[in-house]
Amino acid sequence: MAAPTPSPAVPSDLTATEVSFRGSGGLAMHGTVVSPAAAKPARPGMVLVHGAGEGPREKLMGEAVEFARRGLSVLIYDKRSEGYSLFHRSYSQLADDALGAVAALRSQPGVDPAKIGIWGFSEGGWVVPIAASRSKDIGFVVLVGANGLPPLRQQTWTVAAGLRKAGVSGSLIDRAEFNLYRAISDGGMFPEPYYDPAPVLSAVRQPVLGIWGTHDLLTPPKESPPIFAEALEKGGNRHYTFRFFPGADHAAHQTPDGGVTRLPELAPGYADLVGSWVGDVTSGRPPTAQISGPTPVQDSLTVPVNPSAWWESASMQLAALMLFVIAFAAYPVVALVRRLRRRSAAPVTGAARLLSAGGLTAVLGSLFYLSYLVMTGGKLAAPGPVVAERPLIWLALQAMAWASVAAAVLTALAWHRTRDSVPRGERVRLGLLLTGGVVFVPWALYWGLLLP
Repeated sequence: MAAPTPSPAVPSDLTATEVSFRGSGGLAMHGTVVSPAAAKPARPGMVLVHGAGEGPREKLMGEAVEFARRGLSVLIYDKRSEGYSLFHRSYSQLADDALGAVAALRSQPGVDPAKIGIWGFSEGGWVVPIAASRSKDIGFVVLVGANGLPPLRQQTWTVAAGLRKAGVSGSLIDRAEFNLYRAISDGGMFPEPYYDPAPVLSAVRQPVLGIWGTHDLLTPPKESPPIFAEALEKGGNRHYTFRFFPGADHAAHQTPDGGVTRLPELAPGYADLVGSWVGDVTSGRPPTAQISGPTPVQDSLTVPVNPSAWWESASMQLAALMLFVIAFAAYPVVALVRRLRRRSAAPVTGAARLLSAGGLTAVLGSLFYLSYLVMTGGKLAAPGPVVAERPLIWLALQAMAWASVAAAVLTALAWHRTRDSVPRGERVRLGLLLTGGVVFVPWALYWGLLLP
């Protein structure tokens, strides 16, 4: 862990106190406790847990300030970077980090250790219930933009929803984007893909406040709350309050454009709700099963994401990619070598050249385009010009795929007609090329290149 950052500035009506504590594995972690300048004794406290990605404490300063102005002492801390990356993370480890922060806040002067809660945003919505289920030191739980579905299912929906918002439909969403995420997960590059939050939620006994913006584009806001309610009820916990805020995004901040842009300001009434709800809970008056607010906007439902079968696994996809590169690239490479050696021969058919160039372009082009969409998707995707609900780039790749299939058929027919006059070396070259062409057909169907 890097050295502690300087204490962030806070408004004059608040104070900031630096704290250090131990996270999971004894990792040294650092944070700031923000409190009212005229703080009352025996006041409640709350630890804030980051969403996904990098987590300097300043990212949560807006929430910390507003909650502190409602009478809480709020601890924000720098999220770990050791053991946490785009491809690797452990919710269990992050939960233990949060428990270290809870212990640090409990020891602060003026904070009532019996009135400490924990707040989690987005990815923190998976982390915080784990921490709460492990510790009786946590008196209440606040979740914002929390997801009741497995991370991989949520992420495939997020990118697909962004593409739909950009006017896209068809195989790019139904097949290509969906299957790419499955391959990424199978290759070990998507952390905690099938984590099921429901069993942990069933073990949470503390009162829970769940908050969602009606324009949440990163967590399915219609599907998640019922999962939370069902899991809590299953565990016998009816002390939950769910509130939907109009005109608010994933983080319950104000948004001027349906969730795409996040403004610094919290949704009106959000901080007041947290303050009053915490006051009720810490005074022994936890509300029972309350759900209120306008219906959230979710234009499409999520789709279950099952683990890949052996034939669609990451290793098989990599093997197919290697075959295509070798089979399609070998044809022009051999022709170039022959030309350099002045041993050029007329090709059996010009269609073989089309199969070689078209197949390689369709394979590599779709791989790069899908990777771009995955890296930039979510909220509002940028697929490029869209024609007939299909990105122009995707249509071009599909046309190239169909041309490659046709070229494979023509090459096979031409070779059959001239098989007696084709030299042995040329037969090897054509055989390798056509092997790639034959495998290309089911591969392109799987990825949606040959589908509408």
